[in-house]
Amino acid sequence: MKYYGYENFREDTKKLIKQATDFKPDAIVAIARGGLTIAHCMAEGLDIREVHSLRTELYDDTQKRDSISVYNNCEFFESVKRVIVVDDISDSGDTLDAVMKELKSKNSNIEFKSATLFYKKTSIYKPDFWVNEANEWIEFFWEKDFKD
Repeated sequence: MKYYGYENFREDTKKLIKQATDFKPDAIVAIARGGLTIAHCMAEGLDIREVHSLRTELYDDTQKRDSISVYNNCEFFESVKRVIVVDDISDSGDTLDAVMKELKSKNSNIEFKSATLFYKKTSIYKPDFWVNEANEWIEFFWEKDFKD
């Protein structure tokens, strides 16, 4: 298990912002919960006010379920043409794969790209933008530092 602290997060999120700049997203979708902190920071860095979230369930603690559930719906303004979908990690890739398929099927007039802090080469879904390769379970500061 690898601890991932705030200083690394700050530097890596700046790298994601830089990677996404040329895409010029009009909106951000955070995959809750792992993508919420990143999406907020990227929205500030990219000066995007239209931020949405989708909740998914694939893991119970560190145990993967048999299938993924996607909750909520994103309703974008008509002016939105490009959206970046953000999560903390593309581990198995099942979450990003399901979310991207759902968003694209409901919004065929919008271009979607994905961004994560970590990517496992064994994932079925490779994000468009990513910073670190993961070889073990990542324990993010927001998962650990705020518990008693």
